[in-house]
Amino acid sequence: MSEQTEARLAQARAWLRQDPDAETRDELAGIVTRAASGDAAAIADLDDRFGTRLAFGTAGLRGALGAGSNRMNRVLIAQAAAGFASYLRERVQGIPTVVVGYDGRRNSRQFAHDSAELFAGAGLRTILLPRLLPTPVLAFAVRHFGADAGVMVTASHNPPDDNGYKVYLGGADAGSQIVAPADAEIAAHIQRVADTGDISRLPRWTSYETAAEDVISAYIRDTAAVAPAPESAKGFNWVYTAMHGVGWETFSRILRTAGYPQPTTVREQLRPDPTFRTVSFPNPEEPGAMDLAFAAAKRTRADFIIANDPDADRLAVAIPDESADGGWRRLSGNEVGLLLGARAARTAEGTPGASLACSLVSSPGLGAIAAHHGLDFHETLTGFKWISRAPGMVFGFEEALGYLVNPETVRDKDGISAAIAVLGLAAEAEERGATLATLVAELGDTYGHFASGQVSVRVDDLSIIDRVMLALRTLPPARIGSTTIDSAEDLMQAPEGQPSGDVLRYRLADGSRVIVRPSGTEPKLKVYIDARGDSAEGSRRAVADLEAGVRALLEERS
Repeated sequence: MSEQTEARLAQARAWLRQDPDAETRDELAGIVTRAASGDAAAIADLDDRFGTRLAFGTAGLRGALGAGSNRMNRVLIAQAAAGFASYLRERVQGIPTVVVGYDGRRNSRQFAHDSAELFAGAGLRTILLPRLLPTPVLAFAVRHFGADAGVMVTASHNPPDDNGYKVYLGGADAGSQIVAPADAEIAAHIQRVADTGDISRLPRWTSYETAAEDVISAYIRDTAAVAPAPESAKGFNWVYTAMHGVGWETFSRILRTAGYPQPTTVREQLRPDPTFRTVSFPNPEEPGAMDLAFAAAKRTRADFIIANDPDADRLAVAIPDESADGGWRRLSGNEVGLLLGARAARTAEGTPGASLACSLVSSPGLGAIAAHHGLDFHETLTGFKWISRAPGMVFGFEEALGYLVNPETVRDKDGISAAIAVLGLAAEAEERGATLATLVAELGDTYGHFASGQVSVRVDDLSIIDRVMLALRTLPPARIGSTTIDSAEDLMQAPEGQPSGDVLRYRLADGSRVIVRPSGTEPKLKVYIDARGDSAEGSRRAVADLEAGVRALLEERS
């Protein structure tokens, strides 16, 4: 047996001795037994589980459930909670306050209770939300309680076997996700805990607080105020799906408070279900994820569909479209973002310092809207940790179905408040005999015809993404398809004060834009395409041509 295998077996046995979870202990014990007998597959499995550990970054932790340092489990969560507590004790004067929330995924409740006990054991004032709730409620609660930090146990829209640990800080940007250097500092504290050994020695107290219903009622009241229902909303015929997540209970209460009629619901997906039995990938962007919603809308002849992802921080909207397969089309994240951006801009026009913000891979149409209404505009790196910090922001969005419509209440993307804002837009359109489709068309007439597309390449081996990015840097393309590249920017080399990251941005001779970057949360290479044309059809045609060119370029460089 090799020295490396002996070392892996020693790591696994040490892990077994401290793991409080019978399920993952049994899982790992079986692998150890097979590996000790020389089973090559079991040895490879141990290497995968213990060759590294899930990295703590600005998105916190996220990964597949299972035993080992490279999985989500109770040992890793205990190390993360103890390390985060140590960071807060070092950073905050007095006794830090931390709020903990959780969604309906496998082990979310257990991870949250473990965290609360460990935070309390470390001497923190700990407030656990009373039950499984949407991520935006946790972000709201951090501000509501004036807390120093928040933790949300969720994997958002990741595959069913994943879970995650999302971290927020208080202070000036209370309820915003962490950014550098806090991520590295927290990671260092977590590593020190992991290096000291057995988590069973960490103090645990059950004397933490459980939040009263008041915090949820406050979120419901403030979110309903985003767009109270006018009389024109009374006759809405619409469909809603929670995508097997936690959005419905809170959202339905907000609808009643705001005065909107209850929708036809996709009952198979309405209640939290950690198996996500009707979808292979619980993300409204994924093919097939909204098929049940489309069927319900067709059956009821609905006016539109609203969908949340499992932790309700994202929003999808679909409208009738005879040209689409099945007669329904999901609006792109950029289309919804521009609709909500125009709504915010009209309200904020004339307000000194007010701004719109979006990630650099989102539609440049938001900049045109800001300019039209005399507002500032900020383009940030991807992620709401950056968008939420844009100066003077009254609205922010990212093309991946994330929207921030009420920054004074929630400082993170919020699919529920964004849904209320969309309902408000639909009601305004109804008053003049129009629809959401009309509003989308009117965006082009007012601000210019922008179209967007995306090419995503999912990989099993992350080194493929590194290889493609390296090839694009060392052998830069001169054109994409038939269109010449006018300029290329490598944001790894961005000037100080400008967004910097593993991003390549190409500006083309026809005014189009192509951006290439690795996904921050999934094993994907993502390419974003934006074009502006004299008509909606012209801009869509330009995007389609560029998509074909991008696929050919990636095939050539991979």
